[in-house]
Amino acid sequence: MDVSAEELIPLVDGTLLTGDPKVRITGFASLKEAKPGDLTFFYDTRYQKQLTATAATAVLVPADAEKLPGSLACIGVEDPSRAFETVVEAFGLQPIPFRPGIHPTAVIGAGVQVNPDKVSIAANAVVEDRAVIADGVTIGANCTVGPDVHIGADSVLFPNVSVYQASLLGERVILHSGTIIGSDGYGYAFEQGRRRKIRQAGIVQIDNDVEIGAGTTVDRARFGRTWIGEGTKIDNQVQIGHNVIIGKHCLVVAQSGLAGSSTLEDYVVCAAQTGVGGHVTVGAQATLGGRAGVVRDLPGGRIYLGYPAIPIKDEQRHQVYVRRLPKMAEHIKNLETRITALETDNAPDQTPGN
Repeated sequence: MDVSAEELIPLVDGTLLTGDPKVRITGFASLKEAKPGDLTFFYDTRYQKQLTATAATAVLVPADAEKLPGSLACIGVEDPSRAFETVVEAFGLQPIPFRPGIHPTAVIGAGVQVNPDKVSIAANAVVEDRAVIADGVTIGANCTVGPDVHIGADSVLFPNVSVYQASLLGERVILHSGTIIGSDGYGYAFEQGRRRKIRQAGIVQIDNDVEIGAGTTVDRARFGRTWIGEGTKIDNQVQIGHNVIIGKHCLVVAQSGLAGSSTLEDYVVCAAQTGVGGHVTVGAQATLGGRAGVVRDLPGGRIYLGYPAIPIKDEQRHQVYVRRLPKMAEHIKNLETRITALETDNAPDQTPGN
């Protein structure tokens, strides 16, 4: 990247508010980490001090921004974050281009439906019998695609992904490295002093435009399907149990866990380390704050925190009370001391003869 501020302006549909239009921009970084030559962006007044202190050469700012440092080339745009993303897309690390073909070391089973000229299957990948691989699919090195799996058009499996038997993946599904789709659900019956494994005979269905992060596991259903709805985005290291249903366009963030047969309706957000108990339903457009623990059905359209998860205002009130406990304990101790002293002072005189 080596462009002038004035050359960058048409790309972001911006206007130069302050600074020299001829300055050269050779990189990009955050306000705090930027160095001379970098482009950065500013959109939140909470970071006003960082804007003043930044070493960047140019900054994308809201078109109506005030208190701009005159030493920087400040480019006014409608949405600084989105404009910065546009610059990164144009000049940053570019995605690996799609290269059709099947590597000689890949293993393709019997009855697989695939057009070698319209897919990319990398070294040591295994595609087992009767799998269906649509056009535009990328299967990375060392992936395993089980028998009877269906993978929709333009989906991407990064290296070391495993997709178990009969799983159904829609179009434009992205599975990052280490993801496992269709492993057995965690089901055991206790009989005669032993744990007996309950056969998991269902499947996993992942609809169009779902993205699943590295190291995440999605268990197959005991019967029927574990189902992830269209457009849902799941972060790294998330556990999705058997027969879970996740609706459309949900967000499930790192280290969260959804127990068997739980349901997230459409547009639910689960922040990091959220836990949802088995056979529980979270209503549409609900937000579960970090480390929330859901043990009962929750209505949609609200924000929840805590364990057990309750509406955010109630949990914040509880937290205030908890923070007050040390002072309350000290106050109670002082009151007890005073009461003891008063009782001693007012006790009847037990001296003999009185």
